[in-house]
Amino acid sequence: MNQLATPAELSLPLTARHAILEFKADLSFGERNRQAVDDLIEGSRLWRLSCALAWLDIGLRYRGSMLGPFWLTLSTGIMVAMLGFLYAKLFKMDLQTYLPFLALSQVLWAFMGTVVAEACTTYIDMVGIIRSVRMPMSVFAMRTIVRNVLVLAHNIVVIVVVFAIFRVWPGWHAILAIPGLFLWLVVSLSLTMLLGSLCARFRDIAPIVNSLMQIAFFITPVIWRPEQLGDYQYLLPFNPFYNLLEVVRAPLLGEHVATTTWLIALGFSVGVCTLSWLFFIRARGRLAFWV
Repeated sequence: MNQLATPAELSLPLTARHAILEFKADLSFGERNRQAVDDLIEGSRLWRLSCALAWLDIGLRYRGSMLGPFWLTLSTGIMVAMLGFLYAKLFKMDLQTYLPFLALSQVLWAFMGTVVAEACTTYIDMVGIIRSVRMPMSVFAMRTIVRNVLVLAHNIVVIVVVFAIFRVWPGWHAILAIPGLFLWLVVSLSLTMLLGSLCARFRDIAPIVNSLMQIAFFITPVIWRPEQLGDYQYLLPFNPFYNLLEVVRAPLLGEHVATTTWLIALGFSVGVCTLSWLFFIRARGRLAFWV
């Protein structure tokens, strides 16, 4: 039994809708878990729909633009160039090694930060569709992830250009970034489902998350290198964003990823996925009433 509200239910008086909601909320945990699993499976089968909707979002966002999404690529390239020369001078670092690091870090962080920001409005922005069409809730989360993957694919041009100019090639180490990227997709989907549901219920969470992400940007080695912490470098593993960033960034720079970094990244991912699933089981049937 699907917990999504039907058009007939939405046409009922508010008290009747609340009664239906309470009835559905009384389902056993096992039943709700089964329905959540069915939602995820059905959403996975509709992956073409998620891709089409994500591509439509990109097209609508840059409709009438000559460069389209490549405006993001151009702005990212200019920002990396300006920040690279400035911070290389301020931090007294070799531009040959710092600029490739900055370009890669900035592009990867842009994906991570944008996913978190857009996750907060995943269901709120789709209120019209959620209330009028019976569709798995996981489709909307997948739509957000695919949209940001497409933007990331455009920004990879910046990395390739900078690496080519400075003749930095990671070699076979780059293959080791693939498991990290897969982990990113899993965590991103879980975060999108979690934050999307939480922000649909509590609208104050979105600005809090955005503020925390701004703080996380400055305390995570994105525009500065980890070794610049000196004796305080041991604090970095306590930053989950650093561990997630490093499992992808280090192989692409031809560097080794510490086992501790991978273990912490996996532990954080398991925690996020577990919390996301438990809340999604609880919130899935109520989302149509929250948005």
